[in-house]
Amino acid sequence: MKRLIEIRAYRLKPGTLADFHNVVVGEVMPLLAPAMDVVAFGPSPHEPDCYFLVRAYASLADLQMQQNAFYGSATWVQGPRAQVLGYIASFLNTVLWLSADAVEDLRRNNAAA
Repeated sequence: MKRLIEIRAYRLKPGTLADFHNVVVGEVMPLLAPAMDVVAFGPSPHEPDCYFLVRAYASLADLQMQQNAFYGSATWVQGPRAQVLGYIASFLNTVLWLSADAVEDLRRNNAAA
């Protein structure tokens, strides 16, 4: 079975990586992980102010439905949204199809991130 993978790459404001990661781990993931399939996330090893988030979906329609529901929720909007956005200078999303096995491999190989 194929899965649609979204890779979100963030460029953070200089010097904010540790604080951003702490907010993601402590506040964002407890909300986000139950709402959608978070495959991997963490600091990018290639640059000090870059971060990644990888999520899996059944389809583009599924991605849009889940993200609209989550990012439009009072839990997100009244929760950590403003703090998270304050750390982000820019971001880029891309999507691609992977096999279920490839998604699990991506999850395993990036679990410590």
